[in-house]
Amino acid sequence: MVDYAHDADEKPLRRSYRSASEVAQRKIERARARSEEEWVQYAKDLCYRQLGMMERSVAQLRQSMERNLVPAHIVQSTLEAFIEADLVNDKRFAMMFVRSKFAEKTISRRGLHQELSRRGISPELARRALEQIDDEDERQAALEFARRKIRTMRTEEQHVAKRRLYSALARRGFCADHINHALSQALETLEIDI
Repeated sequence: MVDYAHDADEKPLRRSYRSASEVAQRKIERARARSEEEWVQYAKDLCYRQLGMMERSVAQLRQSMERNLVPAHIVQSTLEAFIEADLVNDKRFAMMFVRSKFAEKTISRRGLHQELSRRGISPELARRALEQIDDEDERQAALEFARRKIRTMRTEEQHVAKRRLYSALARRGFCADHINHALSQALETLEIDI
């Protein structure tokens, strides 16, 4: 029979708090202790973990390895191997990113272009990926967002609701024409519902 009372008097082990500088110092110490072969394996494992969660761009993988202090020559050779094996492909990443983000999140082509740029995608690849979305798709997305958002503003005065809605659409990168069209349609819907 197990004697649980015996262990009850002992304090549970607590992890000690480490400051950011202590964490950084430990990271540097572990980096110094790694051999060349360990670095190669570590870089591969890091990339596989990143890609296991979701598709990544070359720049994102590079940044991840650099943050983890992987030596530059190993970063380069690892990326070359992953590109050659077609595990990393910026064109495929850009196409998938645009399709999924536009479907799940109300955002304009301009907003998507900025997000692709932050992820290290070249302007040419971003332009080609954004060709999947035409002007009418973007206009419709702005309208759907405006109609959803306007429902939460029923208690607001019309000029306040209009200003807030305009700002919300502008933050998502929509052009003035799309915003004005969405506003007029959404306000019409609101008046019909009242």
